[in-house]
Amino acid sequence: MRRLILLTALLLAGCTPAPPDNPEPTPSPDLTSSPSGVAVNPGPFRAGPFQAPPQGAYLGAWIKPDELTHSGRVEAVDGLQDDLGRRLDILTTYRRFEQMVGTDSDQEFLDSGATLMVSWATGDNRSIVAGEHDRLIRQQARAIRKVKRPVLLRMRWEMDRPNLQATMWSGADYIAAWKYVRKIFAEENATNVSWVWCPTAEGFIRGNAPEFYPGDDQVDWTCVDVYAGSVFQPIGELMGPFLRFAAQHPRPIVIGEFGVAKAWGSAGRAAWLADAARTFKANPQIKAVAYFESDPEGNGPNQQFQLAGDKAAFQAFKRMTRDRYFNPRPPAETSAAGGRRRGE
Repeated sequence: MRRLILLTALLLAGCTPAPPDNPEPTPSPDLTSSPSGVAVNPGPFRAGPFQAPPQGAYLGAWIKPDELTHSGRVEAVDGLQDDLGRRLDILTTYRRFEQMVGTDSDQEFLDSGATLMVSWATGDNRSIVAGEHDRLIRQQARAIRKVKRPVLLRMRWEMDRPNLQATMWSGADYIAAWKYVRKIFAEENATNVSWVWCPTAEGFIRGNAPEFYPGDDQVDWTCVDVYAGSVFQPIGELMGPFLRFAAQHPRPIVIGEFGVAKAWGSAGRAAWLADAARTFKANPQIKAVAYFESDPEGNGPNQQFQLAGDKAAFQAFKRMTRDRYFNPRPPAETSAAGGRRRGE
């Protein structure tokens, strides 16, 4: 009764009582992955110009800059690498259809020994096959050829998303566009590309992602984007259907994007990341992983994944990056494209 009287008095006085502190969400009771029962393809793997490491997995990230400028991108990458105390093997970049690879910051990252993973948002699949974008595709092929280093190319990643259906049309249309673009790249002698096919983990849960697979003769790396966003489950459960699919194909796996949302609290995020490291190490087909270090604008806490500023979560990620497994020696062979050995 006293509390009700006090609350009434505060409201009459024009004061709004402070909301109670919201406790961090309780982590899932079981964050221990169970890779047993998930088939693994032991290889050997054909991976294209960017070769998979014989042991372990490369580690990379997308680091969202404060400004999408040359200096902004470099500062963002350098800042994270300084905090981690190591250089990243793979740096992710996103390009619209008309945006070319080979910017000043691209070149600076390449000169530092990193490999670019280019997520290229190609357009309407039927208009691609109709030849309406040939000039643009040829321009991109030449731009990537000039890099003279192996490049991982994710052509229209997450093509299985329902909100892309209007431009993807169907799995058959996507496959036709994929083959059409690859043919143009071959004509332009852009032989330094490892072709990465990358749907979402949700697409394998729904069951529609496999419809978009262009075939083993067309794909160099299989890939998946997987997040503990609105659902807090171990990464092994979230991408289990993908792993079962990938085991049927003799290609190395790159986890193109992975992240755990701020909504799950520091302790939960740290536990999830520790479990992710165990899961990656338990599956020798996974040869590269890239964290999505970003809080996209306008997104709520279920879609914010940046680790910087979250001490416990960042330390868990840092432990992963320091693990010898995620610091593999580069392949001894020089790339088929005539580039330098990685890290030289």
